[in-house]
Amino acid sequence: MILELYRLLKEIAENEYKEIIEDTGVIFSHSGRARKLRIKLIDATFIDIWYSLEGEYSFHWEQTSRGMIYRHDNAPDKKWTFVKTFPKHCHDGAQDRVVESNLSDKPEQAVREFLNIVRRKIIESKHKGS
Repeated sequence: MILELYRLLKEIAENEYKEIIEDTGVIFSHSGRARKLRIKLIDATFIDIWYSLEGEYSFHWEQTSRGMIYRHDNAPDKKWTFVKTFPKHCHDGAQDRVVESNLSDKPEQAVREFLNIVRRKIIESKHKGS
């Protein structure tokens, strides 16, 4: 079930966001279970998308070279109860900088919303660098 979801999200990413994507692939555990979808971006960063059967999720954009993370998830961490959309929240640039997350609860829509944000930030970054 999760593997089918990752394949669907992979297809959406590859077909609708090819201008920012270098490669995509499902990462499997040693036992052969689909663990997450990894999307490598044209700016040498990557996104990991993880879903559980219980409906937990994480959209994590790792930007190690810039010392930044950007992650939407619904882990019910008590530190973030002040966030209006709790348990949904967004780590906006840093682990401890948390704001509201309004990503859709539908995975297909959520991947589009997240990749739209990523695309916009990559384009903004390119314009700043030129």
